[in-house]
Amino acid sequence: MDGILNINKPVGLTSHDVVARVRRLLHQQRVGHAGTLDPLASGVLPICLGLATRVADYLSEGGKAYRAEIVLGVETDTYDREGQVVSTQPVPDLTREQIEQVLSGFLGPQLQVPPPHSAIKLQGEPAYRRARAGERLSLDARPVVIERLTLLAWEKPRLQLEVECSKGTYIRSLAHDLGQHLGCGGHLSALLRTRSGPLTLQESITLEQLAEALANGSLERYLLPLDIALQQYPALIIDARTLQRVLHGNGFRAPGPSELRPALAARAASSPQLGKEPPMVRVCDEQGRTWALAVWMPEQGLWQPRRVFLPESRP
Repeated sequence: MDGILNINKPVGLTSHDVVARVRRLLHQQRVGHAGTLDPLASGVLPICLGLATRVADYLSEGGKAYRAEIVLGVETDTYDREGQVVSTQPVPDLTREQIEQVLSGFLGPQLQVPPPHSAIKLQGEPAYRRARAGERLSLDARPVVIERLTLLAWEKPRLQLEVECSKGTYIRSLAHDLGQHLGCGGHLSALLRTRSGPLTLQESITLEQLAEALANGSLERYLLPLDIALQQYPALIIDARTLQRVLHGNGFRAPGPSELRPALAARAASSPQLGKEPPMVRVCDEQGRTWALAVWMPEQGLWQPRRVFLPESRP
């Protein structure tokens, strides 16, 4: 079974818990997730089955969207409600306008410091393990893009936000940093992911719905094709002869970035942090089927396949 499931993860389960449940339900070993959600978070969690695990890394390239609740006045060591309280401060009588003015400073490309309690590897060990052992960590800031921040509600000490951001953005860090800028501290108290790449909350299914679909034989209606993970890349149509070169991993000549400029510009605009990377396209046959991803090699003036989906594993 190959494809992608758009699962609505419940609060309380880890992403690995969801993978384990899907594995047991479908009796399939090759199962993975794209984009970790913490146990306190719910919402869209893409689950990749079989050959779809090969495109999992591309699923979140189109960014993510969240609804977040932040409690001001209380800081925790994990930057969320599950951590130990490290400080409390009185919350000032902030107006919506004051909060929105501070929020505007978080928009756009920036460097964000991840939470110490995160899965980022330090010398091969997850940071959260070292943090739990009492080690004081200082993680390097990472480039992220926050495209939209909308204040939905403010009732002291709780505020609710809608966030659209690039992959790699930590909403826990956003909550912590916002509390710092407001002068009273804060932590993330609830999080709902409403979109991950092309997958939306409205089209997601619960684990219970998945089990029901499996029982009544309707699972196929929820199994998305692998190619959905690659739609953010412009399509480059090639003929059958060139396709044979691609399938063998050889570079090939075709219309270059200058001729694909509008599509590539739209791609860069949707993911500004990728603007310095070489242009990448989906390589498609004349029927529109995707066979590879290729990057532009300006020195050679050709496209070089980066990942080839052979006939037995084509998305």
